[in-house]
Amino acid sequence: MNAEIFQMTMTMLGGLALFIYGMNLMSDGLQKSAGDKMRNILAVLTRNPVLGVVAGALTTAVLQSSSATTVMVIGFVSAGLMNLPQAISVIMGANIGTTITAQLIAFKIGDYAWIFVVIGFIAYFFFKRERIVNIGQVAFGFGLLFVGINIMSDIMKPLAAAPVFTEIMLNVQDIPALGVLIGAVMTVVVQSSSATIAVLQNLASQPGADGITSIIGLQGALPILFGDNIGTTITALLASIGASVNAKRAALSHTIFNIAGTLIFIFLIPHYARFISFISPKGPELEIIARQIANSHMFFNILNTIVWLPFIWVLVKIVTKLVADKEEVLAVGAPMYLDYKIIESPVFALHLATKELSRIAGIALDMIVEAKKAFLGDDLQAVNKVLEMEDIVDSLQGETVKYLASLYTSGNLTENQALQVSEMIHVASDIEHIGDHCTNIVEFAREKIKNKYEFSDTASAEIYECFDSIRRMTTDTIKALENGDTELAQDVLEQEKEINATEDRLRVQHMKRLNERICSPEFTVMYIDIVHNIEKIGDYCTNIAEAVLADIGFHKYKNIRDEKEKAL
Repeated sequence: MNAEIFQMTMTMLGGLALFIYGMNLMSDGLQKSAGDKMRNILAVLTRNPVLGVVAGALTTAVLQSSSATTVMVIGFVSAGLMNLPQAISVIMGANIGTTITAQLIAFKIGDYAWIFVVIGFIAYFFFKRERIVNIGQVAFGFGLLFVGINIMSDIMKPLAAAPVFTEIMLNVQDIPALGVLIGAVMTVVVQSSSATIAVLQNLASQPGADGITSIIGLQGALPILFGDNIGTTITALLASIGASVNAKRAALSHTIFNIAGTLIFIFLIPHYARFISFISPKGPELEIIARQIANSHMFFNILNTIVWLPFIWVLVKIVTKLVADKEEVLAVGAPMYLDYKIIESPVFALHLATKELSRIAGIALDMIVEAKKAFLGDDLQAVNKVLEMEDIVDSLQGETVKYLASLYTSGNLTENQALQVSEMIHVASDIEHIGDHCTNIVEFAREKIKNKYEFSDTASAEIYECFDSIRRMTTDTIKALENGDTELAQDVLEQEKEINATEDRLRVQHMKRLNERICSPEFTVMYIDIVHNIEKIGDYCTNIAEAVLADIGFHKYKNIRDEKEKAL
């Protein structure tokens, strides 16, 4: 008997594992198929709560996991890219988006599961074109998901007939709180509400002692369903450990939102069950209960969202009261935006990496300003500031490159995204080189101060002009990088031509002054090196601008390169 129970348990867990693997595989394929279009969702997040709900639902429909969406949102809140009310609205939408999986399962596509597996496998493993491979991955994962469901369904038939199991189900019907606890614990263990709801749908589809009605019935399934919704919030709470105060508040709001919904609906179970029966298809209970559970899941989250949406401000006040403010000091040289918890979602991870690169470039811009003070104002304090910022830039550049490199190991990058990661690693290097040239300039400033060199007013004015031009160019480069502004990036390329022409012009003018003995020959090397270092900063700004232009669409640029190669 023990061997039989062990066999059933292992088969059940194997079916569940196959379901979760299929769901994750399908999610990865959907992300790759959606590609950079998901980036547009980010623009929606900042508008209003209703659009935030829509964005959360759409994101979760692609990620196939409300936990993944919530963890991503916590990362954005922690990085300061999203405020608390926006985050709460997106989390509400994530709860709605996760109900799609249960609706798919209710279609009972299990009889055709192997067709999806075979077709998806062929497209996934034997084709080279990326789009077909991604669609094949979705179909393959979709098929495996239902194969897992079939395995769980087969093993539940003898399990449902066991007297001990029947007794537990009767207790759940009589004691709703027990059902909530079972649902919450199951989801915490499995870390997927979609998986536990799939198990619940299969369980409810098994006949009871009379062989006609469900072993648990809709009213018995509802408390477990509510518990599943609570259990899925644990992932977000765990993800918020070590995050900012607002990130902790966002995670806690998810838990409060689902617990509050459960406390309301648990007292209305008979009425809610009648409502679900009314809106669901009619027929024998065993045939329709999976759809009823799917509808219960969907309308629970929709109605809960409708109730809370006008009162997001109340939820904000509650979590603000529960999680007190504390002074948060970012360690010197520590990344502000990088979050390894969302590395499995490359579109959003790349967005965070771009924000971090813009931040590092901002520090490099401050180095240019301080280098100007150091050289033209003989300011030793500015020299020390530049050297300190150089260490910070080096540290942040290393962390960002490490983060970008880890995206490759996730295995979720599309060809387009892989090229983008490569470009961003080069951008990180270019920013670091800007810092290096600022360091070169302050070393000259230190030598100038030490030896008490005095440049002519004309030479100082020319260097001032160079600094002013490169500061403006770097500012435009940062804006272009942060916003993907291709027009501004194109303007940076034009500015680079002007800086090159300025360097040539200043060399000629300096030589003319030497001939006229207006400037001292001993300053010539320093003058030319300063101007050259400024010009080199312009070159690296140009590299960054070209990367922004390439990010318009790698496919377009790739096609242009391919055509040139063919022509050659």
